[in-house]
Amino acid sequence: MRALLVVAHHRKDSLTAHLAARARARLEAGGVEVDLLDLHAEGFDPRMSSEDEPDWADAGKVYSPEVRAHMARIVAADLVTVVFPVWWFGPPAILKGWIDRVWNHGFAYGPSVVGGKRMRWLGLAGESASSYEERGVADVLDRQLRVGVSEFCGITDAALTVLHGTVTRDPERVAGLVARAGDAVEEWLRR
Repeated sequence: MRALLVVAHHRKDSLTAHLAARARARLEAGGVEVDLLDLHAEGFDPRMSSEDEPDWADAGKVYSPEVRAHMARIVAADLVTVVFPVWWFGPPAILKGWIDRVWNHGFAYGPSVVGGKRMRWLGLAGESASSYEERGVADVLDRQLRVGVSEFCGITDAALTVLHGTVTRDPERVAGLVARAGDAVEEWLRR
């Protein structure tokens, strides 16, 4: 199995980066070949350009070389995993831009070449799970990512895991979050 592990955080010392590294280690320990795509480290530009704007009349449009390279990495993966902080109850701009530019018409939808893959989203949220439930954010985030991106693109084996209370420096709390992220990866490998 081959996984594309997408990381969307600008700091290498962030909890997001730490949990992504942990996910990578667990995947590799499970025999999975991992292609690490650190959007910031690779200098991905999330801004849409005319070259990468969908052409609804042309599903065979040829996109920019940068976008085609990212598409090839997705095609090569059996499992796409995305680790990201939840900011303003959604993914950060760089991740949203990656979805906008790369998961494009004629590739990811209308028609799609990504259907049949597996996709896992791992979000790190500062607020508590109860706060998310009270505000209805848990359902909104799930619909946006699992349904609105994965399923819209034909990926029916998709799941979102959100770790809450991630704004912490407490070593015990961090250890618990690391353990929960590891458990999530183990679940990904079992499915």
